[in-house]
Order: sequence, then structure tokens, then C-alpha cells
Amino acid sequence: MSALSRLLLASVTILLLAGCEDPFSDNSARNRGFIYCGPGQPNTFNPQLTDGGLTADALSSQIFDRLLQLDPDTYQPIPMLAQSWQVSEDGKEYTFDLRRSATFQVTEWFIPHRGVSAQDVVFSFKRLIDPEHPYHEVSGGEYPWFDSMDFESLIDDVVAIGDYKVKFILSRPDVSFLSSLATTYAVVHSSEYAQHLLSSGTPERIDTHPVGSGAFFLDDYQPHRYIRLKRHWGYWNGAAPMEQIAYDISNRGTGTFTKLITRECDVLSSPIASQLSVIKKNPDFVLASQTGMNVAFLALNTRHPALSELEVRQAISLAINRDTLIQSVYYGTGTAATGMLPPMSWAYDEQNAIAFDPQLALGLMAKAGYRHGFTVDLLVPLTPKSYNPSPRKAAELIQSNLAMIGITVNLVAQEDINRKQLRQDPADLDMVLTGWIADNGDPDNFLRPLLSCNAKFTGWNLSNWCNRYFDRYLDAAIATDVREDRRELYLNAQAILQERMPIIPLAHGVHYQARNAKLQGITLSPFGDKSFANVSRSQ
Repeated sequence: MSALSRLLLASVTILLLAGCEDPFSDNSARNRGFIYCGPGQPNTFNPQLTDGGLTADALSSQIFDRLLQLDPDTYQPIPMLAQSWQVSEDGKEYTFDLRRSATFQVTEWFIPHRGVSAQDVVFSFKRLIDPEHPYHEVSGGEYPWFDSMDFESLIDDVVAIGDYKVKFILSRPDVSFLSSLATTYAVVHSSEYAQHLLSSGTPERIDTHPVGSGAFFLDDYQPHRYIRLKRHWGYWNGAAPMEQIAYDISNRGTGTFTKLITRECDVLSSPIASQLSVIKKNPDFVLASQTGMNVAFLALNTRHPALSELEVRQAISLAINRDTLIQSVYYGTGTAATGMLPPMSWAYDEQNAIAFDPQLALGLMAKAGYRHGFTVDLLVPLTPKSYNPSPRKAAELIQSNLAMIGITVNLVAQEDINRKQLRQDPADLDMVLTGWIADNGDPDNFLRPLLSCNAKFTGWNLSNWCNRYFDRYLDAAIATDVREDRRELYLNAQAILQERMPIIPLAHGVHYQARNAKLQGITLSPFGDKSFANVSRSQ
């Protein structure tokens, strides 16, 4: 167990509030809110410390606000805490004007004395980029998403210009910067609360006892049972219709699908493909879908003796039957991937094509000196995701496909990927069945965190692959704001991936969500995040 996990669990006795009723013991949550069922356990309530999961996908957007958010239709950055912004001619300075009406939440552990200001923005981002910052090393000092995007070298400084104006000074132009500030990771914390904790000698509580400016605040947490959020009455965009949200994170009794059918849950985060027909036939439920900005792929460790051979990597791609994968794993709802970017991306390469040709694959294996094959381990994270609704089944199909060209695949199953462990022992992996859900609509968000040279050191580049020409195309693409020029640069970068194949793209999934028909105002995002600020229940 990580130090952060131990810290969070040790804090539970403090966090549990006297007199709080179990939201599942009666109809209290349903009468005044709703119950959300989804996989995962939080190991922190600060999304800055995570690389996804429950905290970033379902909790962050409720508890915290960001400077910007993404427009649900255009996927472009629009105001949130920042009501306007200006960019310097050289593209290296971004100045944001903050709204005056945003307030921090009142919780059992802190009562704020002022609203959101420029100092809060400075604190939130200086913690990430300044090794000398008093909070930088708190809770482990690792910020996976920001590290993968190389934020520390991108941002030279963050300075307050008055109470409600803040400036970011970049070391280089980056037209994807605004989109990065709109992700669920780029949250704004209270610097007043941080100073209070520092003076009390308990700075780690900022990550276990959050204080944000979002529509809901953390009220109660019982590990492996539930998380309860309560309405923030002072929310700048108007108080939410619902008084509370209860997250069922338990393994009690039946599975999440059965809980939906028996009305123990109002919302089921990600039903698997085999459950969709049952939900569709029941008039008490609404099944919503959203084409996802995601991709499932097979990461090949390019430091492995056999997988370092280009012909072997090409053979693996040719041996995988993606049509069977789509039918058996996605039940026809997904799309076979021809590259890392999904078809809805403006930089998608429609010229890419990946064939299924086992005979050609056998020839390439022989050419590489592996006529008699070899044995590899395939790490399979078992938690279903929108990009891969049934990882074990997908792994078994890949195992069967590769056996036909002489590759023996041993499946190594675990609940999810431990990227910290992978950073320590990256060479121990042969292949990983994984995927990615984009945090914003910029193509850079697909390519840089997973395949850049810098990402080798963050545990996200699971292929241990580094290509300087690939990186140069990415860097050039974020240095210009001309869309057509950017697209051409991304096409060149994708051509390198197609040629070198450090990863094998498999499929793009559809994100599904089932809910009680009486709930209104729940929307889906292609980026996996969701806000419940406008959810209401009809009678």
C-alpha cells in the first residue's frame, strides 16, 4: 500500500463526522439526492496526485473548479473560474481575469474567510512546478498527469497581478495550454486553507480533507463503503438542485448492475456491453451513450529482446483480428482503431489502415529470427473501461491470435496499473493491454503523455520508446495556432508511429451510462469527466 493510501485510511476516523447516517440505511440519499455506482476506490481526493480513476473522473468535477472548462459541443476551452483571458503576441504569457463571485466550501474542518483569488491559483500551480514550494513534496510529491505533460519545464512562473488577475509565464509557446487548464486535474485549491494546515503541522490533510469551490463538498467517507458529497450553497453558478450525492464504492451484496435493477443505485457509471440490451428494454432506465475520445492499445516493451525487433511488432499487429475483438468484446459498439487518435479528432489520419494477415505475420516472424516463436507476459488490468469493456476477454482473444504465429502469451492479471511501480521497474514488463481516455480535445493529449521521450520517466510510456523526430513534430505542433499546419505535423507524427509500431492500436470504445428515468440533467463527456451540478429528480 502506498504512503498516500495509508495516510488516507489513517485519516478516516477524523474524517467521519459524528451523527452522519449511512446513506444506504434508509432512503435519505435518494429522497434528497441520488446514488451513483461506479468502479474504483479513491486513494486521494486531490486529482493533481492521480492519473485517472474515480477521483479524476467522478469526484474532481463536483468538489473542485478549474480556471477553464471544455465546451460540451466544440470541446474548446470556455470560462469557469476565469471569466476572460489574454494571450501575448509571442504566445508565452497567459493572463486570466477571475470572477469575483466564486467562494470556497464550508466544511467540518475549515471555514474560509474569503473567496477565490489569484493567490489560490498561484498556490495550486506553484505546488506542481516548484520543488522548493512547501507543499511540493506533500503526499509523495508526484503529479503524474502534469509530469507526463512536462508542466515543470513549460511554466516558468505563475504570478498574481492584483486580487483577481493571474499571469502564467511559459518557457515556450504552447497552443494546447488552455485545453490543459480545462482538464479535471488542473484544479484550484484554497491557499488560505493550505496556510492554515501548514501552521497546524498537518499539510497532508489538503489531499484527504479537500476544500474546493465546486458545486459539492466532501461530507463523509467510509473506505470500501461510500463517499457522500453535500451541496455547496454558495456556488458561484447557483446552488445545485440535489442536496447530496452518495457514491456506492462497496462490494456489499450484489454487483453494480444488479443494484441498478433493484433500485439500490440511481446511476450506473459504465455498464458492460452484455448488459446494454437488458437496460434498453426496461422503461424505468435511460441508457445514454457518448462516442469516446479514447483508444485501447497493446503497449510493447521495445527493450525486450524479441519485441525490440520491428518485424516482430509488425507481425503482432497483423496477427490480431480486430473485427472479432469488436464483436466479442464490444458487442459491435466499438470501432476498430487504425491509429492512436479516434475518428472524432480533427487530426485523425483517415489514410491509416491496419490489416489482418496471419500469413504475412508468420513471414515477418521468420525474417526477424523467431520462426519458432517466443514467450511473453501480458499484463492485463481487469477494471473495465470505456475503451475496453472486458479486458480479460480481449486479452484471451489476443492470446489466441498470437499463438497462431508462435507467440506464447502468459496472462498476468491485476486490478489496475500501478504506474509508480512501473517507473521503478519498466523493463520487467513485456506487453501491457491498456488504453487512454483523453482529458481534452487536443491531439497532443493523446500522443505526448503516452509516447514522448519525457513520458518514459513518468510511467506512462509503457513501451519504453523514444523517437526524437516524433517529439520534434509534437513540439512544432504546439508552437503554432494554425490548425492546418498543426494537423500536418500530427499526421507526420502518426506516420512515425505507423512505421515503428511501439504500440498496437486496437479499438475505440463508446462510453455508456445507465440512469433512473426520473433523473434529469446528467450529461456525458467524451473525456470521461462529469458534473452533477444540474441534476434533478422528477416526481
